[in-house]
Amino acid sequence: MINFITNGSIAGLPSWAVMFVPFIIGLIVGFLAINFLKIALLAIVVLAVAIYFGFYSISIPALETMAQQYGSSARYLGSFIIGVLPLGTGFFIGAIVGFVLG
Repeated sequence: MINFITNGSIAGLPSWAVMFVPFIIGLIVGFLAINFLKIALLAIVVLAVAIYFGFYSISIPALETMAQQYGSSARYLGSFIIGVLPLGTGFFIGAIVGFVLG
C-alpha cells in the first residue's frame, strides 16, 4: 500500500495528489460547516422564541407527511455515504480538521 501511494499513479496523476485533493476539499467543507452551524444555532434560537410567543407553530401531521415523503431518500443517501466512507477517508479527515480549526 505504501509503495502504491509513493510510486503508483491513478489516471496519470500521482496517487498522493489524488488523495490530497479530497483532503483539501474536506478542509474547506469543514470550515464552512462550522460557520454554517453557528448561523443554524442562531436560527434555532429565533425559531424557539417564535414558537414560544406563538408566532409560529409546528404541525405534527405535516412533519409525518414530510417523513413519509423524504424518509426513503434520506435512508438511501445515508447508506450511500456509509458505502463510500472508506474511499473518502481523506475528505472526512480534512473535514474534521477544518471543523476544528474553523
